[in-house]
Amino acid sequence: MSAAVLSAPLAEPAPLAAAQAVEARFEPMTPALLDAVLAIEQAAYSHPWTRGNFEGTLAAGHQAQCLLAGGELLGYFVAMPGFQEVHLLNITVAPAFQRQGWALVMLDALALWSRGQGAEWLWLEVRIGNARAQKIYLERGFARVGVRKGYYPLGQGEREDAVVMSLRLLEQV
Repeated sequence: MSAAVLSAPLAEPAPLAAAQAVEARFEPMTPALLDAVLAIEQAAYSHPWTRGNFEGTLAAGHQAQCLLAGGELLGYFVAMPGFQEVHLLNITVAPAFQRQGWALVMLDALALWSRGQGAEWLWLEVRIGNARAQKIYLERGFARVGVRKGYYPLGQGEREDAVVMSLRLLEQV
């Protein structure tokens, strides 16, 4: 995916700041961006991916894109292409920029890239307790198709189920 420029309102992280238009762009995730990615990952999740997880996805050649506005990292996604499908492994918006539509921008970009790869399906797992993320996926046309028992760690030996969701990208010929 080459860099694409998008315009959308971007509210300042400070409370009650007025929204302003901003140009955002996608850039491939690189080792140089990993410190910023890891800072967001650790701020956003109780069980974040490690540097090794990200390095492994980069080494494997997975689709890994960062969404930036100016010098600010708004979010990123990592997806694994497969036979006629793409599996979304991680999509994260920096906490300071959540609830501003950036997850939808990234999902749309991933769906477009996936279609361009000839994928018929986009798959993902989401924590069963993450209603906000499930709502975003449903708004973009994903359907709930199953549950993976004990998929996510919760801590202290506990596990949380994942909802499996899919989006049909291409109509059958």
